[in-house]
Amino acid sequence: MNKKEFYKLLKAVPKAELHIHEEAAISNTTIRKLYQKSTGNEMTQEALNQLFNYTDLAGFLKSFIAVQNLFTDIKDLRCVFDDLAVYLERNNITYCETFFSPTSHIKKGWSFDDLSAIIKDGVESIQSKTGRTVRVIIDVSRSFGLENAQNNLDLVLKAQNPYIIGIGLGGDEEKGPAKDYQSVFINAEKAGLHRVVHAGETVDSWSMKDAVNLLHAERLGHGISAAYDAEFMKELAATRLPLEVSPTSNTYTRKYAQKLKKHQIKTLIKNGVNVTLNTDDPTFFKVSLIDEYWNIHKVLHIGMEQIKQIILNGFQASFMAQEAKDKACNEVNRGWNEWVAAHPGAMAGEFPCPPLN
Repeated sequence: MNKKEFYKLLKAVPKAELHIHEEAAISNTTIRKLYQKSTGNEMTQEALNQLFNYTDLAGFLKSFIAVQNLFTDIKDLRCVFDDLAVYLERNNITYCETFFSPTSHIKKGWSFDDLSAIIKDGVESIQSKTGRTVRVIIDVSRSFGLENAQNNLDLVLKAQNPYIIGIGLGGDEEKGPAKDYQSVFINAEKAGLHRVVHAGETVDSWSMKDAVNLLHAERLGHGISAAYDAEFMKELAATRLPLEVSPTSNTYTRKYAQKLKKHQIKTLIKNGVNVTLNTDDPTFFKVSLIDEYWNIHKVLHIGMEQIKQIILNGFQASFMAQEAKDKACNEVNRGWNEWVAAHPGAMAGEFPCPPLN
């Protein structure tokens, strides 16, 4: 399938995205506005390019915090939801679970209750204006230690925001092993919150095993190091524990996948692992969700039936109620079948499954 037809098909089909950081859907236009507001100067193209210049996870995290520091007024965060709404519309993402990282903002003296109110207003605005559903996972973050993580959980529980459905452990897994945060995640589980963990991004599969066995993670962010552990892949395939794979992101952080054509997603699919596709940080990695689907089709030769299955995986791996999942999957199949019926030659020559050998 050529690129033009592929993008039309993918735009016609509803999709879910489960691993995207709220602040990382911010537009370059908004970044420039915030920069001017916070510094009094216009942001040069060179400065913008430098902001997104990194060669590993630590460099990316530094840039992520730099963007967070551009927010000098809590009301500035409203634009993040405005930009997210545009991103969802462009990619026809009808359901999104997005990470929100409060710690840097709390350190500015902003209250979590006020942050929670902005989250509520932002989610409801997207729903009312576009009909798209957004739910939020609070990143308790390895970057600030165990005490801070527990504090973030306590604030979430106190706020009782219906749109905050869980906690996530982000940050550099090499510097913050999942096991160090076991108590926080067990407390979250007891409180009825969902739990997801960045693991297997830059560390071997033991990091993922700790996330599952000790933190009771319901999904794993990235998870690509599982491709080097055959027994663990068998376990993942058997349990259907979802991986939130973000190929372009992995080529930026350059631990296991220096080039897209060598990405581990092919091995994971071949071994029956439950893979979902995500962008992680679309502005930081210059990729949208439809771009990511095109990349794995064009570069990795993932076939169209596999593409559709990964789209379905996204809804099934979400924290929606099962009835909502079933409805969303029916909409995927309907949209896909209607588009293919209207373009009978589009699939000509397509392979039904990817050549993974």
